[in-house]
Amino acid sequence: MSKIAKKPVQIVEGTSVSFINGEVNVTGPKGSLTFKVPAGVGLVIEEKEVRVKQKDDSDTAKELAGLLRATVANMITGVSKGFEKKLELSGVGYRAQASGSTLTLAVGLSHPVIINADQSITFGVEENVITVSGMDKTLVGDISAKIRMIRPPEPYKGKGIKYQGERIRRKVGKAAKAVGATK
Repeated sequence: MSKIAKKPVQIVEGTSVSFINGEVNVTGPKGSLTFKVPAGVGLVIEEKEVRVKQKDDSDTAKELAGLLRATVANMITGVSKGFEKKLELSGVGYRAQASGSTLTLAVGLSHPVIINADQSITFGVEENVITVSGMDKTLVGDISAKIRMIRPPEPYKGKGIKYQGERIRRKVGKAAKAVGATK
Protein backbone atom coordinates (compact mmCIF):
# COMPACT_ATOMS: atom_id res chain seq x y z
CA MET A 1 0.00 0.00 0.00
CA SER A 2 1.24 3.52 -0.70
CA LYS A 3 2.38 5.77 2.15
CA ILE A 4 -0.55 8.11 1.63
CA ALA A 5 -3.13 5.31 1.61
CA LYS A 6 -1.96 3.95 4.97
CA LYS A 7 -3.09 7.10 6.79
CA PRO A 8 -6.79 7.21 7.73
CA VAL A 9 -8.92 10.19 6.69
CA GLN A 10 -10.62 11.94 9.62
CA ILE A 11 -14.32 12.66 9.14
CA VAL A 12 -14.98 16.29 10.09
CA GLU A 13 -17.92 17.05 12.36
CA GLY A 14 -21.02 17.89 10.32
CA THR A 15 -20.06 15.67 7.37
CA SER A 16 -21.12 12.12 6.56
CA VAL A 17 -19.44 9.55 4.32
CA SER A 18 -21.17 6.57 2.71
CA PHE A 19 -19.88 3.83 0.39
CA ILE A 20 -22.65 2.17 -1.65
CA ASN A 21 -22.41 0.21 -4.94
CA GLY A 22 -18.81 1.24 -5.63
CA GLU A 23 -19.44 4.97 -5.10
CA VAL A 24 -18.29 7.22 -2.27
CA ASN A 25 -20.79 9.89 -1.28
CA VAL A 26 -19.68 12.71 1.04
CA THR A 27 -22.31 15.13 2.36
CA GLY A 28 -21.66 18.27 4.37
CA PRO A 29 -22.84 21.84 4.99
CA LYS A 30 -21.80 23.05 1.52
CA GLY A 31 -23.42 20.17 -0.40
CA SER A 32 -22.58 16.66 -1.49
CA LEU A 33 -19.94 15.08 -3.75
CA THR A 34 -19.82 11.62 -5.35
CA PHE A 35 -16.84 9.65 -6.67
CA LYS A 36 -16.82 6.25 -8.40
CA VAL A 37 -14.26 4.01 -6.69
CA PRO A 38 -11.93 2.24 -9.15
CA ALA A 39 -11.71 -1.56 -9.17
CA GLY A 40 -8.96 -3.02 -7.00
CA VAL A 41 -9.54 -0.78 -3.99
CA GLY A 42 -12.28 -0.31 -1.41
CA LEU A 43 -13.21 1.73 1.65
CA VAL A 44 -13.81 0.92 5.30
CA ILE A 45 -15.89 3.56 7.08
CA GLU A 46 -15.56 3.69 10.85
CA GLU A 47 -17.06 6.17 13.34
CA LYS A 48 -14.70 9.12 12.88
CA GLU A 49 -12.40 7.97 10.07
CA VAL A 50 -12.24 6.38 6.63
CA ARG A 51 -9.60 3.81 5.70
CA VAL A 52 -8.62 2.66 2.20
CA LYS A 53 -8.05 -1.05 1.59
CA GLN A 54 -6.46 -2.80 -1.38
CA LYS A 55 -8.05 -5.89 -2.86
CA ASP A 56 -4.76 -7.18 -4.32
CA ASP A 57 -1.05 -6.34 -4.14
CA SER A 58 -0.51 -5.07 -7.71
CA ASP A 59 1.23 -1.77 -8.45
CA THR A 60 -1.97 -0.39 -9.96
CA ALA A 61 -3.93 -1.15 -6.80
CA LYS A 62 -1.25 0.60 -4.71
CA GLU A 63 -1.46 3.70 -6.89
CA LEU A 64 -5.25 3.70 -6.86
CA ALA A 65 -5.29 3.35 -3.07
CA GLY A 66 -3.26 6.56 -2.70
CA LEU A 67 -5.45 8.32 -5.25
CA LEU A 68 -8.65 7.24 -3.50
CA ARG A 69 -7.39 8.34 -0.07
CA ALA A 70 -6.38 11.78 -1.38
CA THR A 71 -9.68 12.16 -3.27
CA VAL A 72 -11.79 11.27 -0.22
CA ALA A 73 -9.77 13.70 1.94
CA ASN A 74 -10.34 16.47 -0.64
CA MET A 75 -14.06 15.65 -0.80
CA ILE A 76 -14.41 15.92 2.99
CA THR A 77 -12.53 19.24 3.01
CA GLY A 78 -14.59 20.50 0.06
CA VAL A 79 -18.03 19.84 1.55
CA SER A 80 -17.00 21.32 4.91
CA LYS A 81 -14.74 24.31 4.05
CA GLY A 82 -14.59 24.52 0.26
CA PHE A 83 -11.68 25.40 -2.02
CA GLU A 84 -10.69 28.62 -3.74
CA LYS A 85 -8.05 29.79 -6.18
CA LYS A 86 -7.18 33.40 -6.87
CA LEU A 87 -5.99 34.75 -10.21
CA GLU A 88 -4.55 38.20 -10.90
CA LEU A 89 -5.17 40.27 -14.02
CA SER A 90 -2.27 42.49 -15.04
CA GLY A 91 -2.42 44.63 -18.14
CA VAL A 92 -3.80 47.95 -19.30
CA GLY A 93 -7.56 47.71 -19.77
CA TYR A 94 -7.84 44.14 -18.50
CA ARG A 95 -11.13 43.77 -16.64
CA ALA A 96 -13.28 41.02 -15.20
CA GLN A 97 -16.93 40.97 -14.23
CA ALA A 98 -18.62 38.17 -12.29
CA SER A 99 -22.26 37.28 -11.75
CA GLY A 100 -22.85 33.97 -9.98
CA SER A 101 -21.36 31.16 -12.04
CA THR A 102 -20.63 33.35 -15.10
CA LEU A 103 -17.41 35.30 -15.61
CA THR A 104 -16.86 37.89 -18.35
CA LEU A 105 -13.28 38.85 -19.20
CA ALA A 106 -12.01 41.77 -21.28
CA VAL A 107 -8.33 40.91 -21.77
CA GLY A 108 -7.22 42.65 -24.94
CA LEU A 109 -9.06 40.41 -27.39
CA SER A 110 -11.50 41.69 -30.02
CA HIS A 111 -14.40 40.22 -28.04
CA PRO A 112 -15.25 39.66 -24.39
CA VAL A 113 -14.61 36.10 -23.18
CA ILE A 114 -17.55 34.57 -21.31
CA ILE A 115 -16.94 31.58 -19.03
CA ASN A 116 -19.94 29.61 -17.81
CA ALA A 117 -19.09 27.25 -14.97
CA ASP A 118 -20.96 24.51 -13.17
CA GLN A 119 -23.52 25.64 -10.57
CA SER A 120 -21.20 24.46 -7.78
CA ILE A 121 -18.53 27.00 -8.85
CA THR A 122 -18.82 30.69 -7.96
CA PHE A 123 -16.73 33.60 -9.18
CA GLY A 124 -15.81 36.74 -7.30
CA VAL A 125 -13.98 39.81 -8.58
CA GLU A 126 -12.23 42.49 -6.51
CA GLU A 127 -10.29 45.08 -8.53
CA ASN A 128 -7.85 42.91 -10.52
CA VAL A 129 -8.24 39.63 -8.55
CA ILE A 130 -10.58 36.84 -9.69
CA THR A 131 -11.60 34.30 -7.04
CA VAL A 132 -12.80 30.87 -8.18
CA SER A 133 -14.43 28.92 -5.35
CA GLY A 134 -16.34 25.68 -4.98
CA MET A 135 -16.40 22.38 -3.13
CA ASP A 136 -14.81 20.16 -5.83
CA LYS A 137 -11.03 20.72 -5.81
CA THR A 138 -10.44 19.33 -9.31
CA LEU A 139 -13.23 21.43 -10.82
CA VAL A 140 -11.91 24.61 -9.15
CA GLY A 141 -8.41 23.85 -10.47
CA ASP A 142 -9.66 23.05 -13.99
CA ILE A 143 -11.73 26.25 -14.26
CA SER A 144 -8.79 28.31 -12.92
CA ALA A 145 -6.45 26.73 -15.48
CA LYS A 146 -8.93 27.47 -18.30
CA ILE A 147 -9.16 31.11 -17.20
CA ARG A 148 -5.35 31.39 -17.09
CA MET A 149 -5.07 29.80 -20.56
CA ILE A 150 -7.13 32.60 -22.11
CA ARG A 151 -4.26 35.06 -21.62
CA PRO A 152 -1.22 33.42 -19.97
CA PRO A 153 1.36 35.87 -18.57
CA GLU A 154 4.00 36.80 -21.09
CA PRO A 155 7.67 36.93 -20.02
CA TYR A 156 8.60 40.42 -21.28
CA LYS A 157 6.13 42.74 -19.53
CA GLY A 158 4.30 40.22 -17.36
CA LYS A 159 0.88 41.08 -18.80
CA GLY A 160 -1.79 38.41 -18.62
CA ILE A 161 -3.67 36.26 -16.12
CA LYS A 162 -1.60 34.53 -13.45
CA TYR A 163 -2.24 32.67 -10.21
CA GLN A 164 -1.85 34.80 -7.10
CA GLY A 165 1.67 34.30 -5.77
CA GLU A 166 2.95 32.80 -9.06
CA ARG A 167 6.37 34.05 -10.13
CA ILE A 168 6.80 34.80 -13.81
CA ARG A 169 10.30 34.34 -15.20
CA ARG A 170 11.01 37.62 -16.92
CA LYS A 171 13.15 37.97 -20.05
CA VAL A 172 15.26 40.88 -21.18
CA GLY A 173 14.03 42.58 -24.35
CA LYS A 174 16.05 43.00 -27.56
CA ALA A 175 17.00 46.63 -26.90
CA ALA A 176 18.21 45.96 -23.37
CA LYS A 177 20.07 42.86 -24.51
CA ALA A 178 21.96 44.85 -27.16
CA VAL A 179 23.12 47.41 -24.59
CA GLY A 180 24.18 44.65 -22.20
CA ALA A 181 21.75 45.29 -19.37
CA THR A 182 20.57 42.41 -17.26
CA LYS A 183 17.26 42.16 -15.52
